Order: sequence, then structure tokens, then C-alpha cells
Amino acid sequence: MAARRDELTDTAADAAIDTACRVLRLPTIRDRHGEVAAAAARQQAGYKAFLTELLSMECDDRETRRQARLVREAAFPRPKRIEDFDFGANPDVPAALVHTLSRCAWVAAGQPLCLIGDSGTGKSHLLIGLGTAAAEHGYRVRYVTAAALVNELVEASDDRTLSKVIGRYGRIDLLCLDELGYIELDRRGAELLFQVFTEREEKASIAVASNAAFSEWTSAFTDPRLCAAIVDRLTYDAHIIQTGAGSYRLRTTAARRQASGT
Repeated sequence: MAARRDELTDTAADAAIDTACRVLRLPTIRDRHGEVAAAAARQQAGYKAFLTELLSMECDDRETRRQARLVREAAFPRPKRIEDFDFGANPDVPAALVHTLSRCAWVAAGQPLCLIGDSGTGKSHLLIGLGTAAAEHGYRVRYVTAAALVNELVEASDDRTLSKVIGRYGRIDLLCLDELGYIELDRRGAELLFQVFTEREEKASIAVASNAAFSEWTSAFTDPRLCAAIVDRLTYDAHIIQTGAGSYRLRTTAARRQASGT
């Protein structure tokens, strides 16, 4: 009878733990309390040690889930990490600086970052990789191309929701703006983009990737004064990385073809 009572007690305890964990939203404790309890019994661990282990596991898993959510919400077009960047293939990129930036002090300080170089030199990889690092450090990040952002701002202006959209972009800790300078923006689009830059100036970080040197941005921003103001916003107290010329992708493709004899 005693064994039966113990069995019922354990069953009731498991049910109570399951219910409480669902109410308190503690999925790791709900899923793993049994195995941790069994390990604690084998090791003759005390109650506090058992509870500490359970809570630590829950905190670790919660942080992992939070990081994954922030990376997902950043809307990166593809996964890229700084650890996977081939610095040997592009020696123009300063590895020490990039690794320092991946620790995200510049995001905490609200500093800009400019990645300038030809197509295929790793700008987008660095942009996404540093954005991913920032998200995993707990910062709110958003990736968007310049063209997509301008289109969104124009639509918001037409719908009279521009202030709301600009405010939303202003609250993001790090805005990753890709393909700046790839297409010419009319004056209205450039002015709307400038409003986003002004909203974030010296308050929140923005990282841009462009295939054009600053002196060539007048091709994208046709108003010289507006272009100068945008460059000023993006370069003040900024980290600037020149990724150089010569496409890494083209070199890699050529090397693969040579190796295969095609």
C-alpha cells in the first residue's frame, strides 16, 4: 500500500508541477524536472542544489529563445555569422576591428557603421553577421534594403502613417540598411530616408552597406545638399570599413571552375 501511495503522490506531484509550469510559463522546468530530480537523487544533492539547477536551465533556455526571437524579428534575408566570414579571402577587411564590433559596444553607444566596397566583397555578410551578433546580445535589430525602406516610407506618407513608421524605426537599437546607393532615389524618397536618419541620429545605431564611395553618393541622392547632410549623419563618430574591390564570389567561382577543369 505504501508503494501505491508513493506512486500516487509522485503522479499528483508531476501533474501539479506541469500545471504550475504552464501557468508560470516555465517550459524547461516542465520538460526536465524529472531527469534533474533523478540526477539529484543519485548524487544525493540537496533541495537548494536541485532548485538551482532547474532555475539555471530555465534561465539559459529562456535566453536562447530570446536570442532566436530577436534574430528572427530582424528579418535577415539569409543566415550569416561573423565566425563564417573568410578574412583570408578578403584581406582588405580588418579582422580585428570586425571582431571588436561583434561585441556590440558601438551599438550601445549609438554609433554608425559604414561598409563601403564593390559588389561581392562581403559587405552584406558583414552587415548581417554584425546585426546577428547585436540581436544575440539582446538588441532590437531590423534589416532592410534602402529601396524597400523608401517604398515603405512613401506608402506610409500616402497613408498618413509616416510618423508612426518613422517612430517605429527610431525605436530599433540597430538598423541594418543594405544596398544603399544601388539605385537612384528621387527627392521625395531621399527626404523620407533622411527623416529616418535624423530620428536616429546620436541615439541609435545604423549600419549601412554601399557599393559606392561617399563621393559617388550624389548619383543616388541627386540633391547635393541633401546628399551632404545624409553623409554627415552617417559618418559622424562612425566606424568605416572599406571592403575593397574585386568580387570574392567571382574569384571563388573561377577557382572552382579551374579546379573542376570546366
